[in-house]
Amino acid sequence: MPEIRPLRPGDPPRLGTYALRGRLGEGGQGVVYLGESEDGERAAVKLLHVRFTEETHARSRFARELAAARRVAAFCTARVLDADLDGEAPYIASELIEGPSLREIVERDGPLDGEALDRLAVGTATALTAIHHAGIAHRDFKPDNVMLAADGPRVVDFGIAKIIDESGTITTRAVGTPAYMAPEQIAGERVGFPADVFAWGSTIVFTATGRAPFGSDTIVATLNRVINHEPDLSGLPGGLREIVAACLNKDQRLRPTSDVLLKRLLGHPVDEEEIPEASQEELAEGARAATGDLTRQKRPVRPARRRSAAVAAVAGGIAVLGVAGVLLAARFGAAPGGTAGSTRPPVSPPPASPSTSPPEVSTGSPLLDRIRDTGRLRVGFRKGLPGISLGEDPPRGFEADVAAHLATALGVPRRGLRFVPVGHTVREDAVERGKVDLVIANFSIDGADRRRVAFAGPYYVAHRDVLARASERIGTLKDLRGRRICLSPGQTAGTMIRERGVDFVAVRADDPSQCASRVADGSADAMVGDDLLIAGFGARLRDVKLEIAGLRLTTERYGVALRPGDPVACRKINEVIASMYADGTVKDLLEEHLGRVGFRFETGRPRLETC
Repeated sequence: MPEIRPLRPGDPPRLGTYALRGRLGEGGQGVVYLGESEDGERAAVKLLHVRFTEETHARSRFARELAAARRVAAFCTARVLDADLDGEAPYIASELIEGPSLREIVERDGPLDGEALDRLAVGTATALTAIHHAGIAHRDFKPDNVMLAADGPRVVDFGIAKIIDESGTITTRAVGTPAYMAPEQIAGERVGFPADVFAWGSTIVFTATGRAPFGSDTIVATLNRVINHEPDLSGLPGGLREIVAACLNKDQRLRPTSDVLLKRLLGHPVDEEEIPEASQEELAEGARAATGDLTRQKRPVRPARRRSAAVAAVAGGIAVLGVAGVLLAARFGAAPGGTAGSTRPPVSPPPASPSTSPPEVSTGSPLLDRIRDTGRLRVGFRKGLPGISLGEDPPRGFEADVAAHLATALGVPRRGLRFVPVGHTVREDAVERGKVDLVIANFSIDGADRRRVAFAGPYYVAHRDVLARASERIGTLKDLRGRRICLSPGQTAGTMIRERGVDFVAVRADDPSQCASRVADGSADAMVGDDLLIAGFGARLRDVKLEIAGLRLTTERYGVALRPGDPVACRKINEVIASMYADGTVKDLLEEHLGRVGFRFETGRPRLETC
């Protein structure tokens, strides 16, 4: 952990629930404090400099940093614990990583070599791959921002350190960042994933030699060498030298992607086929297996015990890359200079070509770029809802079809759409942590935490309402007085009805499906819930005529949840939703899945969110 310095006059004693115990550091954008919560949990609390609190663009950058940190899998960064971006003192509280930075380790103990260097290279490349899979370009990857926790390297600082500080002047603090910047950053060109790969290569050179590949004397000299000179790779072992050289290519189109980089580090040949995308959990497994504890021992250490993982095979018995953890086991269980049980030397990287180069950010949308590059889209859904999303492989129903239409319009191949079950209470978390790309799961825009998720749509405007037998003739709220209303656990609509002065007889059931059956058989007069959902439960009961009463007790705008900070994808999704209303697709889907129930659907195009 960095040295803790005393608070200075003018420093706040508290931010949110955290009492501030000292200073951990300061950058161009803010100050980082050691915070302690009431229950003793310690955190790194980053406070935006007071001189920027009135600047909208500075707050926006701070918000982007928060959004980036929340998107990335927790195993490879500092988990966000709390944040307040709207108050007079904007701050972000993150997990306090109990470990030194990579720079501190190298400066204290000297360069890494042998297996310790291999572990560090693979661990950081795994973290970088997870960051890129979350749609984030870090843009300031360097030894200072790699923290060596007990469970592996963590990449921190999404958006503070830059060559140009927040006042618009070139800082004279040398030199860490300029020494790790890619040529396109210096030239003011578009900066994306390839710049992180370049910075990773520079970081590995420092790790292996104790010096940056382009020197670190003055800013001007360093920037000149980055643009005009070849890196100094002497001191790197042969196999690693070739991989790093590919990462330090001046032309960003010719650098490997983080996925390809990881394969090459693990000694697996790279072909022209699409590289399977490891999940965040699998990458975490690989990082833990590969890295070990570098905070106390810089020399080669015994490989971590490997866990079992499934490996796909192709005809002829040739193993194919499945997940990062499996590959790490193959690499670090190998005899020196080759794979396990083999004397074959590590595979040198073939010359990179535009066909295997990382995608440039051209759409302006992390989501649309990821769809373009991988052909995949992960959509979170609520399972077990008849007529809406019933089943899993794939689910069937109105929302499942909305997701499929949306995926097709976004360019996702038929087999590239993956449905991921998400619970009602963890929909925001699934988006925030990158488990899914979108959530289409009767997620009400107005009831969500807009600091954690953004929304396109709505794709449908539902209402809290009542499902009853048509013969009951329920048309107003007063018609429910004295009626038997079926309620299942977790429902709040019954309280809402009573608060409006209507008393009724509660009939209890284990779930909405039971309630629908009781309405159908006459043991209950009605059930309450979102009209779209209760219509789905009623539509599968064919021996009785059921209807939605049309009370419209509330309005629930069902939106497509996505990660904040992606207005291009949001607008594209809105365009697709608008076209589905214009051409009658929404009406047709509602009739197909819910038409058995008497239900006056909302078929007019809703007012769409401003992205």
